[in-house]
Amino acid sequence: MVSISVVLPVYNVEDYLEECLDSIVNQTFTDLEIICVNDGSTDNSLDILKEYAKKDDRIIIIDQENGGHAVATNVGMDHATGKYLFLMDSDDMLKLDAFELTYNAAEEKQVDFVLFKAINYDNEKDEFYESEDYNMNGLANHVGENIFSFDDLGDWALRIAVTPWTKLYNREFIEKSQIRFAEGLIFEDNTFFFEVLIQAKRIYFLKEHLFYRRWYDSSSTMAGDLRFTDSLAITTMTIDIFEKYGKLDDLFKRRLYNRKVSMSIIRFGQIKPEFKEIFFDEMQKNFGYWVSDKEFYEYLMSIMIPRNRFLLESILNSKTAKELEYLVENYDLEAEINIIEEKNQILSENEKLSKRNDELIGINENLENINKRHLNSKSWKITKPLRSFNKIFKDDERI
Repeated sequence: MVSISVVLPVYNVEDYLEECLDSIVNQTFTDLEIICVNDGSTDNSLDILKEYAKKDDRIIIIDQENGGHAVATNVGMDHATGKYLFLMDSDDMLKLDAFELTYNAAEEKQVDFVLFKAINYDNEKDEFYESEDYNMNGLANHVGENIFSFDDLGDWALRIAVTPWTKLYNREFIEKSQIRFAEGLIFEDNTFFFEVLIQAKRIYFLKEHLFYRRWYDSSSTMAGDLRFTDSLAITTMTIDIFEKYGKLDDLFKRRLYNRKVSMSIIRFGQIKPEFKEIFFDEMQKNFGYWVSDKEFYEYLMSIMIPRNRFLLESILNSKTAKELEYLVENYDLEAEINIIEEKNQILSENEKLSKRNDELIGINENLENINKRHLNSKSWKITKPLRSFNKIFKDDERI
């Protein structure tokens, strides 16, 4: 049995594929099978795969009609035979010791999956930068070097990067759990990850940056096309997964329903103008069922943070996408103005306190100068013997 199966879905990534493949075939850990699923590419991606396969017999090419990222990933997983499973994106890169470090950690800790860090790469600026989304420093501090599971995480369960490429999975665990990606949707990483996270009994966080996440305008998560409406279904499916496994307690009800509203508005803001009205209609349908149950709707409004409460009411009551867009922009602008006013008020109070402090310092300095002049005066010096006599007299009275 090979140690690690790498599954690489490929679709029209000729500009980035060689860099991606180089980061895999040149790993310090070599016991790999590299399953490349060409998902109907119309550019030179398949030719690049064939060139690499000629030089490296670890590369297996599966060529199929376009079915989407989830379909291609599932096909690759079905063909995997390794002890461990790594799911790669074909426009990203790995550190060359990524598999060596994660495999050794997985073997030593005997876990269902190893979690690790990633760094962002801005393709346009040719710059690397870190972010909390992929650093997960808060989670690192929470779990330390301990083996953990979902039940140890609490609120931190929703702050882990859902991306599959920050994990090395035990393939037997994935197969026994019967976990696959939701086909026909984007943002499908979310549902896959939460199924994995909830079912895993042993997880280890390897606190190393081992993956380079490439950002560029035409990637699926940046495209802003009609597929962004999938996010509405994905957030609902995520809530259903928590309910399925009995994890939808008060904490996660509050977090997930708030998350659904806020993420919907984020995607609404990201989608291209020509698709906003369609996305708006889908939001109204998606959230409309909440209104049909008055008791449930009142409960939801009670657990929403103020902004999300306003957003939900705006989604349901707006007549057009433009009206919703205006309401959101106006609310956030007013909130920003309030923050600025509060800061200005604090600064004003600080200036007043600073001015009063300067005044008190001046008064204190003046008093010190008066005291010095008094002590150095002739009358003070002349009366010194009398003060000494009075002191002796008072001491005698006490005796």
